[in-house]
Amino acid sequence: MIRLLGGAATALPFAARGQQGERLRRIGVLVASAADESDMQARLRGFRQGMEKLGWSEGRNLQIDTRFGAGRADQYQSLAKELVASQPDVMVAHSPPIAAALQRESDRIPIVFVSVSDPIGAGLVASLARPGANITGMLQYEEGITGKWLAMLKEIKPRLQRVALVGNPRTTDYGYFLRSAEAAAKSLEVEIVPHRVESDADVEHAINDLARMPNGGLLLPPDSTTILKRDLVVALAARHRLPSVYGIRVFVTAGGLMSYGTNQVEILRQAASLVDRILRGAKPADLPVQAPTKYETTLNLKTAKTLGFDVPPSLLVRADEVIE
Repeated sequence: MIRLLGGAATALPFAARGQQGERLRRIGVLVASAADESDMQARLRGFRQGMEKLGWSEGRNLQIDTRFGAGRADQYQSLAKELVASQPDVMVAHSPPIAAALQRESDRIPIVFVSVSDPIGAGLVASLARPGANITGMLQYEEGITGKWLAMLKEIKPRLQRVALVGNPRTTDYGYFLRSAEAAAKSLEVEIVPHRVESDADVEHAINDLARMPNGGLLLPPDSTTILKRDLVVALAARHRLPSVYGIRVFVTAGGLMSYGTNQVEILRQAASLVDRILRGAKPADLPVQAPTKYETTLNLKTAKTLGFDVPPSLLVRADEVIE
């Protein structure tokens, strides 16, 4: 009995050492949003859930370090340098400029990007099928998305003549969306009016300028700058009774009219699968960039009624979510 007890006593430390000996892997995440941004926190929870489903648990075999750019593009490079200095096993980059900043700091540490729509045009990858270098990721939108946004505006305002495309080239794929919008606008017989913005004053100028012309509409692709200013955008659109469509749902929950886009939480969950494969030995250069598989329409019916817009049944029936 003494020998058995002694054997059990010696076995326990070995078992504990076996659990403690599991290699801790580190993921560095750099996002464009602020730390208190509820939408981004929901996305990060989705990423953690995706990792847990694949067998990675914080505190056991995984550590996630997150840094927030708070929409300040001038800080991205220093944050990227700081993240690379911590020597993570994989880095997750939110937005094109952040992915580019991380690539400039390291050509060795694997990078998985999200919230990027034109990785080839941004110089991040050689091709979608064979990214090359140390980076791969998730496409946020494919090029035809702008045609869908413009068609939605035309549905709710058939006399639409011009659309202001509002965004910050430093924090989104603005040129990509602009080219696509101008191409799609021809068949819909609308004019695209580019407005590049960084500050609150820029946003006010863009929307006030559009309001001075008749039959205008507002289009905002996904952009960390305008997301942080969404209350201002929504208030100005309401003041001038402008139909608006957004590339991300968070504007509509803040009182905007409608959105059509990818499920951002699901994109982060899917990105976890790429991170998992890299942690298990795959090379980013050999992992194809993944395209989104699901788009969602969100419609704020209360806002439509307040602004005096009649929502056509064809648009209403397509909505995945209606806010009343």
